[in-house]
Amino acid sequence: MTQTCTAFIGTTRAARGTPAELIGALHGREQGVLVFDDATGRPVDLDWRGVAAPAPEESEAPRRRGRPKLGVVAREVTLLPRQWDWLSQQPGGASQALRRLVDEARKADHGRTARRMAHERAYRVMSALGGDLPGFEEASRLLFADRLEDFAKALAPWPGDLRDHVLELAQPSLED
Repeated sequence: MTQTCTAFIGTTRAARGTPAELIGALHGREQGVLVFDDATGRPVDLDWRGVAAPAPEESEAPRRRGRPKLGVVAREVTLLPRQWDWLSQQPGGASQALRRLVDEARKADHGRTARRMAHERAYRVMSALGGDLPGFEEASRLLFADRLEDFAKALAPWPGDLRDHVLELAQPSLED
C-alpha cells in the first residue's frame, strides 16, 4: 500500500500525496511545513533534498526465512508456557492456530478497532495543529465518545482545511 500524506502550513492544507510528491510540490517552501501520514496521523519527516525518510517502524528489516511471496512476516510473540503448550497441540501448529485466532477476533471486532484507529489518527493531527483552537477539549471528548455528529459541530468554527481533514481522518477506513 502506498503511503499518502497531507502537508499543512499552519492550519492550511498545502498538499496531499506520497512523500516524494509532497517534496516535489513544496520544494522551496519547506519552512513551517508539517506533514502527517494519512493512515496513522503521525508526523512524517521528509528529506527535502528529495528523498523521503522512512518512518522508524517502516525501516526495512533483513530478509528472513519464510514465504515472502505470501507476505508472511516473522515477528516475536511472548506467551506463557501453558499458552505455548496449547498452541503446539493445535492442528497445523502454532502459526496456523494464531492466524486462525486473529482472523476470528477480527470478525468479532465489529469495527471497534477501525473506529479506535480513526479516533487516534484524527486526534494526533488535531492536537498538533489545533490544540490551541477554541473548543479543542470538548471536541476531543466528543471524538473519543464516538459522537461524530457533535464532533463535527464542535469543529465548525475551526479553519476549513484543518476541520475537513480531521473529520475525514475520524471516519474509519476499510483498511483499518
